[in-house]
Amino acid sequence: MKAIVYKKYGAPEVLKLVEVEKPTVGENDILVKIAATTVTATECTFRKGEPYFSRLFTGLIRPKITTLGEELAGEVEAVGQNVKSFKTGDKVFGTAGPEFGANAEYLCVPKDGILALKPTNITFDEAASSVDGFLTALPFLRDKGNLNKGQKVLIYGASGSIGSAAVQIAHYYGAEVTGVCSTTNVEMVKALGAKNVIDYTKGDFTKKGEMYDIIFDTVGKTTFSHCKRILKPKGVFLEAGIGVGIFRHVLWTSFFNGKKAKIAATGLRPPSERIKDLFFLKNLFETEKIKPVIDKIYPMDQIVEAHRYVDKGHKKGNIVITLRPKIREQK
Repeated sequence: MKAIVYKKYGAPEVLKLVEVEKPTVGENDILVKIAATTVTATECTFRKGEPYFSRLFTGLIRPKITTLGEELAGEVEAVGQNVKSFKTGDKVFGTAGPEFGANAEYLCVPKDGILALKPTNITFDEAASSVDGFLTALPFLRDKGNLNKGQKVLIYGASGSIGSAAVQIAHYYGAEVTGVCSTTNVEMVKALGAKNVIDYTKGDFTKKGEMYDIIFDTVGKTTFSHCKRILKPKGVFLEAGIGVGIFRHVLWTSFFNGKKAKIAATGLRPPSERIKDLFFLKNLFETEKIKPVIDKIYPMDQIVEAHRYVDKGHKKGNIVITLRPKIREQK
């Protein structure tokens, strides 16, 4: 089978499309024939091995994980004898988990993995793009931010993968959403449910005279210190980018009852929690409460171009890699 592999850190050119052995289905496995996967900013960080502290997790000298890709959508080709929840031919979507591996034609997912039947009203491309961003935004806002109806929520980086999901999740829960993005993305963010949108190219969002219950930095490009003055007395600052500087704020604010800085390792939550959220999101897609956001779709042999685009830091929503063009538009 074909897979995208890299053996050293570096620019997008380290990624190679090669032939590798097709996975063997174990008795507790689900073999998925992948129709679509994605490229995320996290995977670009893995590929680059930067910042260098990230290599404590990805491998000091060379990558420990050589095939990237977390989000996936496709069809079940085979199941192990102990698998009862899926059958051959099921259309599914989900995540490969922290071990990645979805940038390939096939992937074995364990029976207790993060996998569900694909929403009936979206394509494989849309389904693949609808996992990581929403599975990150949901626990950040709902669990760490204690999101409630009527609260004022600011989403920084509102047009990206996590940001576009966060705007929709906050809007679904009845919050008054303010998005922060660039000029070209203002209308898109409004369409996703933001009542107010601030163009960061035209001024500092912290000087608009508004106070917020939750500020969610989805891209790691602002700080608790910068945002503290526009947080309400019991307000929460959330950061998904998890830069080194956030840790001291999380520790310091944990000792006091006022404003808090919080982070969450959403990808490392127990599978039972993540699969529950995936089913919840599936229902929201099927009832059209939320929708996928796709910027560009690349074929598998253009993986280098896809990574180059993500590296620029200006993507709107998600970047999809399609593996099965003939079935790409099926729902």
